[in-house]
Amino acid sequence: MIARHWTGLCKRERALDYISHLENDTFKSLLAIKGFVKASILKRDTQQGVEFLIITHWESVDAIRQFAGPDFQKAVVPPFVRDIMIKYDTSVRHYEIYGSEFPAT
Repeated sequence: MIARHWTGLCKRERALDYISHLENDTFKSLLAIKGFVKASILKRDTQQGVEFLIITHWESVDAIRQFAGPDFQKAVVPPFVRDIMIKYDTSVRHYEIYGSEFPAT
């Protein structure tokens, strides 16, 4: 399993718009991709705005490519998101998930 991490700093007044976009657009489209497992939205307030860390879990790189395209290391940042971000990652970080989740379910 692979975890895909992306970070963006959102304009404070647009943070709820971004969460809505993720839940209603991005995550719903991910459900149609075979090999997508789950997604998480992590957020924290900073002096500059609201920082988001988006983590998606995938069964394989091939599944990630269905979402991100052939250059799967490149971030997928639609125009709407670019407009509401102060700054954001243009590439993502992938981590191989090693071991079990604790506590085990």
